[in-house]
Amino acid sequence: MKILVTGGCGFIGSNLIRHLIAETEHKIVNLDKLTYAGNPQSLEDIRGNDRYQFFQADLAEAAATSRVIRETDPDAVMHLAAESHVDRSIDGPAEFIQTNVVGTFNLLDASLNHYRQLSRQRQDAFRFLHVSTDEVYGSLGETGTFSEASPYDPHSPYSATKAASDHLARAWKSTYGLPIIVTNCSNNYGPYQFPEKLLPLMIIKCLAEEPLPVYGKGLNVRDWLYVKDHVIALTTVVAKGTPGETYNIGGNNERRNIDLVHAVIDILDDIHPRSEGRSYKDLITFVSDRPGHDFRYAIDSSKIQSELGWKPSQDFEACLRMTVQWYLDNPRWWKNILSGKYQLERLGGAGAR
Repeated sequence: MKILVTGGCGFIGSNLIRHLIAETEHKIVNLDKLTYAGNPQSLEDIRGNDRYQFFQADLAEAAATSRVIRETDPDAVMHLAAESHVDRSIDGPAEFIQTNVVGTFNLLDASLNHYRQLSRQRQDAFRFLHVSTDEVYGSLGETGTFSEASPYDPHSPYSATKAASDHLARAWKSTYGLPIIVTNCSNNYGPYQFPEKLLPLMIIKCLAEEPLPVYGKGLNVRDWLYVKDHVIALTTVVAKGTPGETYNIGGNNERRNIDLVHAVIDILDDIHPRSEGRSYKDLITFVSDRPGHDFRYAIDSSKIQSELGWKPSQDFEACLRMTVQWYLDNPRWWKNILSGKYQLERLGGAGAR
């Protein structure tokens, strides 16, 4: 197939494209706006591959989106492009509306026009995979998990725009017959993650011996999914998933934020110790919680496991150590990012009262 991946220079997108090039025979078209979080250096190792094409375009521009679809003639669309950082959505929600809502509408519209012009055989095989988040479901208490039937209850501008895009995608299936599949995943971690997210932020701040900001008391719980497991799941869904269905993708690794920070510190204390035997734990600084901070997320991924045969296979402790080591081994990648506008400042305080 020829697969159009949107947001392919981002964290999950670049890992997905690298997997597709290495493990399949598909041709890949990468459409990315190259915002602050879209980094072409994340795909340096496949640049020049004859199965890879790159187009810089903004999904919020309908004409540009349609042009890429027409010129590339894809057999499938994997839609990952999104503004994704909750704190950033609090400070500037307008960009999230444009990319996540308007951009998704433009991509759906262009894909539908393309789909209608395909032969019946190509229509039968065509898939539009809309990649979303567990944050659309809101917050859990001490127990329970999110299933595909959980009601939507978004609490941030980010999750609200992702919820809106999920609804648009499903509407294009039920109204127009576009073969849509939706996935909702838990928190990803791994190499090439933008430094504003929790894990790389903690790693890089440790290396700089700067304070480690932890919201509240760090008791919020997240389910952590290694990015390699996620991209294998997405590839499985495109190949075997049923149009109109939703598949939740989780890692079965619930951790409190403070425990995750301690785990990162333990690894760094072991492989990159501070001077004079001090621990990086001394750098932990508790800061005021962000507005609308969901307490707990947890994913029930039994549907994708039973119907499509996927399950998370990566060991959390081993992959966390590999992730920390990757940031130690690749300072050029993240230092080039930090030399620009983003300087590890705290975002998301604008909504506080």
